[in-house]
Amino acid sequence: MPKLLPPRVSLPLALIAWSTGAIAGAFHPTEDIRIAAATAVGAPADAQITLDPALRLVQCTQPLQAVASGPRTALVRCPDAPGWRVYVPVRAHREADVVVLAAPAAPGMPITAQQLVVQRREVSTLGDAAFADPAALVGRTPRRALAAGIVPTESDFTSATTLRRGDPVTLVARTGGVEVRMQGRALGPAQAGGVVTVENVSSRRILRGRIAGEGEVEILL
Repeated sequence: MPKLLPPRVSLPLALIAWSTGAIAGAFHPTEDIRIAAATAVGAPADAQITLDPALRLVQCTQPLQAVASGPRTALVRCPDAPGWRVYVPVRAHREADVVVLAAPAAPGMPITAQQLVVQRREVSTLGDAAFADPAALVGRTPRRALAAGIVPTESDFTSATTLRRGDPVTLVARTGGVEVRMQGRALGPAQAGGVVTVENVSSRRILRGRIAGEGEVEILL
């Protein structure tokens, strides 16, 4: 009687390659994958790179290829046939002296110098969005309420120009509990909460004030 042969089983090439490597113990060093991922996203040597401890990838015979697939993710691949690819999360630890809110900021109210301090903070998730100089934020108007202790970024503030040169404004002067209102004219553009030069229409006197509301400028005495 002829001898019966076992049925043939077709395995995917990737599985065959993985199995061959597993049998031979030829797994690609995870350190190579870490280095390739860090280099791809421009991360420093102390970057936190998350790799599954159970990750077993066949030894690659060619240099690994890696590209940044996001701000904090790299795609590392082996160009062998069939090869393999893996997405690697990268978190680079970076500290810098940045502006921090020392006190809460209300929406629509210009930021004052007393509300700002400079502290050493972890800024890897902020990129270049944080401010280094408090002067860049004084007079800026928050879009929403900002809590003390946060690192504000440009997206937290309104950037719309509220006054153009020649726009009519109401000048408000407050002193000793007395408020005086006059008609004025803006002599330059300014953002909400910013300082602008204005002219008193009646006296033709040139003054400086801070935009306190829609079409309203509070005179700086």
